[in-house]
Amino acid sequence: MFYLENKTIIFVLISFNFILKQSLKSLIEKFSIMQFDSIDRKLIALLQEDSKKTNKEFSNVLNLSVTAVYERIKKLENHGVIDKYVALVKKEKVDKSFVAFCHIKLSQHTQDYVVKFEKEVTRLEEVLECYHISGDYDYLLKVLVKDMEAFREFMVEKLTSINHIGSTHSMFMINEVKHTTAISV
Repeated sequence: MFYLENKTIIFVLISFNFILKQSLKSLIEKFSIMQFDSIDRKLIALLQEDSKKTNKEFSNVLNLSVTAVYERIKKLENHGVIDKYVALVKKEKVDKSFVAFCHIKLSQHTQDYVVKFEKEVTRLEEVLECYHISGDYDYLLKVLVKDMEAFREFMVEKLTSINHIGSTHSMFMINEVKHTTAISV
């Protein structure tokens, strides 16, 4: 009986050790900087261009086997290089082509005000991007709405209702000269 319990304990310890090593390996992969070869760079560019293509299509372009492409993509995902796959929607097709950039200055720069503002601004669906910046203003927002009337409504009913905003300054897009989501590697 004692012998059986020791075997069970040893098995549990070995299993726990294996799981711990796998978890540690996964964490190291996720948070380490990955070194890219020329094929990785080309694959990243192809994925950013059209991630709906099949591994077979990528393998033809890269002169690799489908399995090799699959393994490289998995490695990029496991290292956190590829965060997620999304569909890019044309703003004009969903009747939201009015782009505004808003500078925000908080009334005070306490940790409490910063945390509260950031929490509240992330809930606003009209805000596509929010950056904490240096300079005369504290934040820069990229806002997407239908038109000027919708922007005014957003400012009056939503943005300025957030506590601790000292001032705002808005600018409107005249023409989009460059817009990309692709990151050169």
